[in-house]
Amino acid sequence: MSKERRPERKRVTMERTFRATLAEVWELWTTKDGIESWWGPDGFHVVVQRLELRPGGVLEYTMNASGEEQVAALKKMGMPASHPARLTFQEIVPEKRLAYLHAADFIPGVEPYDVAYLVELFAQGDEVRMVVSFEAMHDERWTGMAQAGWEQEFGKLQRLLESRRQG
Repeated sequence: MSKERRPERKRVTMERTFRATLAEVWELWTTKDGIESWWGPDGFHVVVQRLELRPGGVLEYTMNASGEEQVAALKKMGMPASHPARLTFQEIVPEKRLAYLHAADFIPGVEPYDVAYLVELFAQGDEVRMVVSFEAMHDERWTGMAQAGWEQEFGKLQRLLESRRQG
């Protein structure tokens, strides 16, 4: 059976360097506790229901708005404060690469579609360079919101790694 070819979309690439080991960063991307500790922009948190870390496996989680400002903004957009999310892993190379398709099925008035992500990790002495690239969303506004969300998540990841070093 042939796979349907996905149309090419512009990609957004974001890069950060963390004082950490590959094992630490990988664990935060690939375990229930790790994901729950930093995923979600400011004012949000996630609860993982299912994690199958293998090609074709899924990550199912609930994204929950916990901040008053975020709950109000979602309500204004006609969106619930909590929604289920699902991604399907395409490629897994331990401590190096994660490729997945994330379902964008939560946007009012927009047909659901997948967004392709690639996470690459590179050891650099006592640091890890993390490069995350993803397909643009259906319009510039939503692409900008996705990018802003990732900026906030990277901040959470940075603070988490720093607190681990101090603790």
